[in-house]
This record gives sequence, C-alpha cells and structure tokens, in this order.
Amino acid sequence: MSKKIIINDCTLRDGMHALAHQYSVDQMVAIAKKLDAAKVDLIEVSHGDGLNGNSFCYGFSAVTEAEYIQSVREVLTHSKLAALLLPGIGTISDIDDAIALGIDTIRIATHCTEADISKQHIEHARVAGLDVVGFLMMSHMLEPEKLAEQAKLMESYGAHCVYVVDSAGALLMEESKDRVDALVNAIDCEVGFHNHNNLGLGVANSLVAIQSGASRIDGSVAGMGAGAGNCALELLIATTNRMGINTGIDLYPLLDCADKLVRPIMQRPVQTDGNAIMLGYAGVYSSFLLHAERAGEKFGVDPRDILLGVGERNLVGGQEDMIIDVALNLKNSN
Repeated sequence: MSKKIIINDCTLRDGMHALAHQYSVDQMVAIAKKLDAAKVDLIEVSHGDGLNGNSFCYGFSAVTEAEYIQSVREVLTHSKLAALLLPGIGTISDIDDAIALGIDTIRIATHCTEADISKQHIEHARVAGLDVVGFLMMSHMLEPEKLAEQAKLMESYGAHCVYVVDSAGALLMEESKDRVDALVNAIDCEVGFHNHNNLGLGVANSLVAIQSGASRIDGSVAGMGAGAGNCALELLIATTNRMGINTGIDLYPLLDCADKLVRPIMQRPVQTDGNAIMLGYAGVYSSFLLHAERAGEKFGVDPRDILLGVGERNLVGGQEDMIIDVALNLKNSN
C-alpha cells in the first residue's frame, strides 16, 4: 500500500470567502459531520483570512470564530481540527484562544518572501504541542530555489510541514512540480500543497504535488473557496482512488456533502468563469475576486481590467483596499 496522504479540508475556512464569511453555525456543523464521516484527516475552521480576520478590510463573519470552532469541535469523532493564522492579522493570543477551543493543528501563513515573520508564532505553537504547519502563500511569485530557502526558515522555527501555496491558482503543472521538488529536496519535514482552480488545474496540480513527494494536500468540497475555489476534494479523492493513492477517505460522504449541503448554499457559483480565470491568468490572490466584482459594479469598470491592474501592481493578500484605487484609476482613464 502506498504511503498515506494527509488531507486537509478547507471548506469551512477558504470556503468562507465564497460566502463573504456568512456561514451559519448549523451549516458548518452539517458539513463538518459529513467530512468527519468521510474520515478526512484535518478540518480547518476560521475566518477566511485566518484567526482574528474579522475587519472592515476583510469582512465580518456571521458569528464569532469561537462559536464556529467550538461547534465543529463538538461533532468531530475522527477528524482533527485545524485553524489558519496570518501574523499581523492574528496574534499569539489568538493561537492560545484557539487551543483552548480544541484545535489540533495551526497553519501559520505568510507571503512567500516573508517566512521570517512567522518565527514567534511557529515557535510558540510548537512549544504548546500543536501540529504546526508553515504556509507560503502566493508561491507562484518566487522561484523554486528561493521558495525552498523560505521553507527552510519555517522548518528551523519548528514547523512539522511547510506548504507550497498557489493562492492565485496561477501555477502550471511543471511549475507546481518544480516548487514541490525544491522543498522536498531542501527540508526534512513534510511538504504540503494548497491550490486554487482558477486555471482549471486544481486536481492536476495536486496530483503532480503528490507524485513529487508532497504528503499533505488541501481540498474543499465542491471546490468551496476563494476565486474558482480550491481543488475539489470529491474529485481529488475519486481520482486518487482510481490511481491507487492511499488517502483513507470514503468518497460517498463527500459526494453527498457537495451535492446536498455545499452547492445549495453557494451565493455565487464557485466555478472557472471569466473573472475567476483572470485571477490565475494575472496571478492575483484568489480572495480578491468578490472585492474586484463589487468595485467593478460600483465604479462602472470591467472587473477583469481591475484584476489585470492588480496583477500588474503585484498586490498580495492584505492589500484589498488597493482594489478601489485600481478601479478609480481605470474609471478616470476611460
């Protein structure tokens, strides 16, 4: 039997972006129960932008993160509970609060060139006994060798796993392979892979990552996530089953979850439509999609042009306010 691949589901974290952070507790619990029944290894719960992400810049969730995390924790019998934190948005005290609520894994996310700002958070979480993951966002913006150097930093701080994170869904298959290969060859801890389906390569890139040595893979049910969504978990598991890749996950609960629970609550279809494709094409952070569409409507400009402008400026997560500036410049130039 092949080495088991650990699956981290992001439906209840990255999927927050697709709902403008408006999951109800009942919706989260129902989805978590299905994921647990499917024997998904890790279920991630937090604001879409990580712990303490509630703000005017990122958007406010329907209820507090504590309510979400505690409610999901109570229904898990198999799956472990994870949360995401971006240093500067979340703090060490937010990690401690999440530990008190029962998380098992913390994923510390930085821009791909800024691993050094994760040091105190990773070290603190490691001492606290958590499974600790480093998360290098927008990995398409850094060459493989440089990305591996950033991964080494996260490993030196105590990360059990470091992720190649294709936040923009911009990586082609060879580019995904090169980055995963670089990390596998550079670090001794586990390597993970998280992507978005903006160019329709969600499953393909995840399979490439597995074949290159990644042992943790992210997905979400029905792709529920920012932009065109994450790698669709039910598609990934159907494919890995066909290929004989060991995930230990039961497909049927995922299919039921996608068809009966997740798709019916989508406010905007999570799909590779024109605007979502532009995210991957322009290399833009996937959570910018709804912000760009709102700005396009407000200022009467094409959201595709906004996304191209954002890409030209190399904007990254945390600079959502600059979308308005791009939109205004486009309006004034027309």
